[in-house]
Amino acid sequence: MRRREFIAAIGSAAAWSLPALGQQAASRTLGVLDVGSLEGARRNFGSVQDRLAEMGYVEGRNLALEYRCADSHEDRLGELARDLVRHRVNAIAVFAGPSIMAAKAATTSIPIIFLTGFDPVASGFVVSLNRPAGNATGVSVLNVEVMTKRLQMLCELVPTAKSIGFFYNPTSLVSGYEDTLRRLELAADTLGVKLLRVETGGPDDFKEAFARMAGVRPDALLISADALMLRNRESLAGLTAQHRIPALYPIREFAADGGLVSYGPNYAEARRQVGDYLGRVLNGERPENLPVQQVTKFELVINMKTAKALGLGVPTSLLGRADEVIE
Repeated sequence: MRRREFIAAIGSAAAWSLPALGQQAASRTLGVLDVGSLEGARRNFGSVQDRLAEMGYVEGRNLALEYRCADSHEDRLGELARDLVRHRVNAIAVFAGPSIMAAKAATTSIPIIFLTGFDPVASGFVVSLNRPAGNATGVSVLNVEVMTKRLQMLCELVPTAKSIGFFYNPTSLVSGYEDTLRRLELAADTLGVKLLRVETGGPDDFKEAFARMAGVRPDALLISADALMLRNRESLAGLTAQHRIPALYPIREFAADGGLVSYGPNYAEARRQVGDYLGRVLNGERPENLPVQQVTKFELVINMKTAKALGLGVPTSLLGRADEVIE
């Protein structure tokens, strides 16, 4: 090839590659709807962003993030979701039942990718797991379904327990959760313990709820897996330590923050799966063609420092099954 032909060929290739590169780096805007604080939303979105970056979407380069956070005021979620629609975001990420319902009410066309601990079908988020239909799909961590397993572990941890408190937020209840409460009470009867419902309306009510609980003084405490508890894990771990009550929590981060024992899914990995689905819909795939992913792997974490502070001996049967022991 002569020099002039070679230069012409290079120029042609460059001209072809420029729009291709532009298309690859096309800017996208992603909405994040969260019932909690902006700080918490940004922290929890880290694993999602890691996966998005692996797929070529980097904040500040070709990805803009629009956060809308309700600061625990669920009545604000509807307007926040509609605001994201007005901003014409390309997809919406949601991480709690009330946020999912608000997003679905706001749009039937913008893709919604969720992370939930509730049954997505029973809750009305999707038509079925394999064929979600509509504009929503995501990841289910099966948190509610393992409540009875957590109760059994707590009885194993505190074999002398006569009563166990269940700390939960009734305003977070969605379809199927009341049935879980009934099943918990039946399981408690089978285990020979009394289940005491301890309701809380929000983080500002935690101290009062613990004060009310002190009147009946349960021997141990089971923490619900709803979004309110997950957003306020440091506060809950601190209150259980202050009241010196053995407690079992739904995810590892509680034990890492000083909680006694946690048993639940790996949320960091679940959020990476959310990031994967967000990347795929940003690339043009339709939510209705993406089956709901279920996280079925659970990890048992025991904080021995906290156990010693409580003067509690952890049974070897639990230690032998632990995925992680914090010394």
